[in-house]
Amino acid sequence: MVKITLRMWIMFIFIALALISIFSIPPTFMKKGVLVTSVERNSSIYDAGLRANSVIISINGNPVNNIEDYSVEIHKFADTLQENETKKLIITTKDSEVIGLFSKEIINQISVQPIPKTRITTGLDLQGGVRALVSAENHSLTMGELDDLISLTQERLNVYGLSDVKVLPRTDSSGNNYMSVEIAGSSPSDLESLVAQQGKFEAMIGNETIFSGGKKDITFVGSSGQDALITECFDVQGGQACNFQFIITLTEIAATRQADATSNLSINVSSGGRYLDKPLDLYLDDVKIDTLNIGADLKGKVATQIQISGSGTGTTRNEAILSAQQNMKKLQTVLKTGSLPFKLNIIKLDRISPNLGIGFVKTILLAGLLAIAGVFVIIILRYRKIKISFIMTFIMLSEVIIILGAAALIHWNLDLAGIAGIIAAIGTGVDDQIVIVDESTRSKESSMKNRIKAALFIILAAYATSVVSLLPLLSAGAGLLAGFAVTTLIGISAGVFITRPAFADIVGQMEA
Repeated sequence: MVKITLRMWIMFIFIALALISIFSIPPTFMKKGVLVTSVERNSSIYDAGLRANSVIISINGNPVNNIEDYSVEIHKFADTLQENETKKLIITTKDSEVIGLFSKEIINQISVQPIPKTRITTGLDLQGGVRALVSAENHSLTMGELDDLISLTQERLNVYGLSDVKVLPRTDSSGNNYMSVEIAGSSPSDLESLVAQQGKFEAMIGNETIFSGGKKDITFVGSSGQDALITECFDVQGGQACNFQFIITLTEIAATRQADATSNLSINVSSGGRYLDKPLDLYLDDVKIDTLNIGADLKGKVATQIQISGSGTGTTRNEAILSAQQNMKKLQTVLKTGSLPFKLNIIKLDRISPNLGIGFVKTILLAGLLAIAGVFVIIILRYRKIKISFIMTFIMLSEVIIILGAAALIHWNLDLAGIAGIIAAIGTGVDDQIVIVDESTRSKESSMKNRIKAALFIILAAYATSVVSLLPLLSAGAGLLAGFAVTTLIGISAGVFITRPAFADIVGQMEA
């Protein structure tokens, strides 16, 4: 009978923690309801307070346990309505209750999906979607320029109504900087033109451009302290609103241009204050993103420092503050970066359908199971010991669980490269286990302790070599192979420091 050692207890504890990380407490696969993935902005249901990432558990008092229940209940509601007719609907989520009068269009205003069975997140390769790797035309991007490019691109994609977007910095092994744009789920046909266009920001009074984004017209954009802050929050119909303000400094030329444009404008007096009769309209790539009132005291005045203000709304105070902060960041970004001084090129564009990703996963899982079965049979034929084969198989599965638990804990998106890394880690683990078994069954001249120690030394030396060879992959291919490196490093590290020592204790007791 095998005695449970400290190393074995450590392995069991890590396996338990990994399972908790994967499934959470209570387990996610036991949760009922549907997850809201998106809610159409400016819709009645959005105004009523329903938001993405909410979990719907009932509609009009009827339980919603899965997608089928949701479809039945939402269509039952819509089918009773005529065009332009509204009716009371109660949607209960885990955190709140949404009540209002809605039309049958609500079906198209909410997108849902089943609650994920685990906390493991998958990458673009498995969800399906599109990924673009972008560089500057005839220009080597610095990290500062790359950060500005990422901020502007995120804003532009938001302006055009795209969601579930990830814009990430990438650096290849030669030190070249790129921008990676990923849109999971669908593949919008206009992604290529959106990310390849040169960003253009303009502030206009009527048809006259007063200033453009970037250093040509703007020398400073406030971003912290008294230069940028949330000024007040107050109640509005349906929730809360918060105002923000920040300071920008114009060049003398831009300030003079503004003075000339406002000198002949009239002043409107209302309960809200004294403003000029024409506002300052902000455009990004010829799309209006905001309209700001101009204070009457700026009429005809050459003012290099002006105050930009705006607001954000939400159903709660915290949501309104977050909305205001996001809106302020949006304006700060476009005012700071404006039109980029270079054109962009899409150097790589990958399109993957969800079905293709699912097919890949099924193939890889089948290959993994066949590989484990093959290893199991070969070990039996080699050592003629079925117990050793079962233990090695258990150790392999334990390492997979620990890898997945770590990935869930750090919110690493598991892509095809990552799955390949898991398989590579399993292969390395099998090799190490064979070394331990061989060392434990060879000449009895030395003690079992010394033989196990020699095996672990060989494994540790091989581990150091593997780590050194994997580190360059973190940036190889502009970071697109990082998933392979990360999962392999997690796998071999868990093996060397957790499962291999436990396996050595088990084999040492069995062969002693």
